[in-house]
Amino acid sequence: MFWFMLIALVAVVAAVAMAVLGDGGALKDADPDRIHDRLPPDRPLVRGDIDAVRLPTALRGYRMLDVDEVLDRLGAELAERDARIAELESSLAGVHAHGSTLADELPPPVHGDDAHE
Repeated sequence: MFWFMLIALVAVVAAVAMAVLGDGGALKDADPDRIHDRLPPDRPLVRGDIDAVRLPTALRGYRMLDVDEVLDRLGAELAERDARIAELESSLAGVHAHGSTLADELPPPVHGDDAHE
């Protein structure tokens, strides 16, 4: 019984080794684990783009280059949006300030009851 178990064990180990090593007898090169769905370069990001990003993991966590690339892109777009918001707010403040000076120069509105007098 011992010899039968030993031969069966050797056969199983040999079968597993052949399956792993494949035809050439050497391990195949692993495909690099890279980010597949990159952020779209031709338009601003939307929330769905960020939700869809899945950063690949490396031996000790996430690949720093991929994480840095995503964070740099997000930081740049947030800075652009902040600058645009500040520009629009200052323009809106200028319109309101200009509108209030014009309102001060106009005569008071005539109401329906006052117009008949």
